[in-house]
Amino acid sequence: MRFDLMTLFPEMCDRVLGESILGRAQEKGAITVHTHQIRDYTLNKQKQVDDYPYGGGMGMVMYAQPIADCFRAVCEQAGSRPHLIYMSPQGAVLTQRRALELSRLPHLCVLCGHYEGVDERVLDALVDEQISIGDYVLTGGELPALVLVDCIARMIPGVLSDDVCFTEESHFSGLLEYPQYTRPAVWEGREVPEVLLSGHHANIQKWRREQSLLRTLRHRPDMLEKAELSEKEREFLRRQAEQAEPAGPEPSAGRELP
Repeated sequence: MRFDLMTLFPEMCDRVLGESILGRAQEKGAITVHTHQIRDYTLNKQKQVDDYPYGGGMGMVMYAQPIADCFRAVCEQAGSRPHLIYMSPQGAVLTQRRALELSRLPHLCVLCGHYEGVDERVLDALVDEQISIGDYVLTGGELPALVLVDCIARMIPGVLSDDVCFTEESHFSGLLEYPQYTRPAVWEGREVPEVLLSGHHANIQKWRREQSLLRTLRHRPDMLEKAELSEKEREFLRRQAEQAEPAGPEPSAGRELP
């Protein structure tokens, strides 16, 4: 899969996406990432990319022209038109489901805005979709773009060692992920649940599913409305809800001074 990022800070994006799992994924060709400096497409000597908004107001607005020319260059380099996403707090909030859908596309281009945003006309003319990573505002679109690329890329074949690395994670199945443990079996008096040491795979899977249900009920009950659950699981949740105490930290997650 190919990713193109149009940004005022390509070095920032290159540094993050060139590290760790995504860096290795690029080395072996599972994904390709190209960053593009929007300033390179300005028509003025000062390389200015923004100006005061018509009608007055605070801040600066990015010109449509260099963004549009940058996108046209991306299309020419790739030989086709990618799906263009603008990172914006006005967009639909990113979900695992939408990220999975986007991971099935061959080519994505992400526009990173800055200042007070970009001229609305370029959004109307070129942008296919606006995406937000949450109901808050950042200084630019680079961090949201990096979150988007990371979220999508890790579901592309060859990026992770096995599909199970993401299919059992929080949100993928509509539930939060079950608790995870590693060695030692006892740490500062806290023991790993006995079922995980039993070697009985069916019991482990049953325990993990129940823990995912319980965590979701406790922390994100809203997710249960859309989760695909069996009638047995719904009955399990009803019993747990009846026994539940007021929300608070999980019993195993009590905090102590170091």
